[in-house]
Amino acid sequence: MDAKHRLVVVESPLKGDMAMNKKYARACMRDCLMRGEYPFASHLLYAQEGILDDTIPAERKLGMEAGFAWEEFADATVVYVDLGISAGMEKGLQKAKEAERPVEFRQLKDW
Repeated sequence: MDAKHRLVVVESPLKGDMAMNKKYARACMRDCLMRGEYPFASHLLYAQEGILDDTIPAERKLGMEAGFAWEEFADATVVYVDLGISAGMEKGLQKAKEAERPVEFRQLKDW
């Protein structure tokens, strides 16, 4: 892997207006890619139809655990705050803190 490309965990909200929040998460992923980063957004991946149902607590927990397992390889956690910080994002922030992984807070233009 090119040394300039960082692996980053994307934190953005999912619960609530899921359609808007998924659109926002895709914009966050694009922002990371345009910065030369390699992003991973477990909430966007695992909450797709046919994978896990985020409205079922056990499946939501499973998706979060799968995301946290991947995060041990990340160089940083990037938190997009235009839509606020959800309870799930708070858990991601706590995991980053426990892993002593750098955290960056970001906003997107036009959100």
